[in-house]
Amino acid sequence: MSLTYPLTLPTSPLSRTITIRKLSATGMVQSPFGYNSQVQVWGGQQWQADITLPPMPRRADAEAWIAALVGLNGQEGNFLLGDTANPTARGAASGTPLVNGGSQTGYDLVTDGWTHGITGIMKAGDWMQLGTGATARLYKVMKDANSDGSGNATLTLWPRLRSSPADNDPLTVSAAKGLFMLAADVEWSIDYARVYGLSFKAIEDLRS
Repeated sequence: MSLTYPLTLPTSPLSRTITIRKLSATGMVQSPFGYNSQVQVWGGQQWQADITLPPMPRRADAEAWIAALVGLNGQEGNFLLGDTANPTARGAASGTPLVNGGSQTGYDLVTDGWTHGITGIMKAGDWMQLGTGATARLYKVMKDANSDGSGNATLTLWPRLRSSPADNDPLTVSAAKGLFMLAADVEWSIDYARVYGLSFKAIEDLRS
C-alpha cells in the first residue's frame, strides 16, 4: 500500500525545540545621503519551522519518526504541523466558530458561532486553522478579538487569507496545524549508546 499525503507525523516524543519563523517578501531601499527609506511590499508570506526532537534511546520511537520523514521523499510529500508547545488558545476560544460569509480576502476574517458576549474570545498570538488535510492553512491572531451578543467576532490574522473560505467553514482553534513540506532532506545520528538524534527543517507547502 502506497503512502498517502499529507502524512501524519508521530506524536511521541514531542519536539524538544521548535523554532517558528515567518517570512514576508518585503524590501527596503535607503538613501546613502539622507537615510530616508522606501519599503516595497511584494506580498509573499510563508511559515517556516526548525524542529529538534529529544534524544531517543528507544529505537522504536526513533524509527517511527525516521520512517515518516523518509516517506516524504524529500519535497514530494507533505505533512501537517503546528506549534506543539502551545496547542491551546490564550483566549476563551469557546463555541463552534464558523466563517461568516464567503468571498472574504485580506487579513480580517468575519466569523460567528462563538459563545456570546466574551471579551477575549481569541487573543493576540493564538493559532487558528482553516481547512483540513491537504487544504489546512495555519494562521496567527494578531490582536485580541471579542464576541458580540450574537456570537460574531472579526479576527485579524497573519498571513492574509490564502484563499476565500466558504460560508460556514469551520475554524480549528485547538491544536491548529498547517500544511508543510521538508525544506531539505533528512538525516539522523546514532551515538555509541545507540541514542538517536534527529532534527529537520520544514516550510509551508504553498503548492497549488
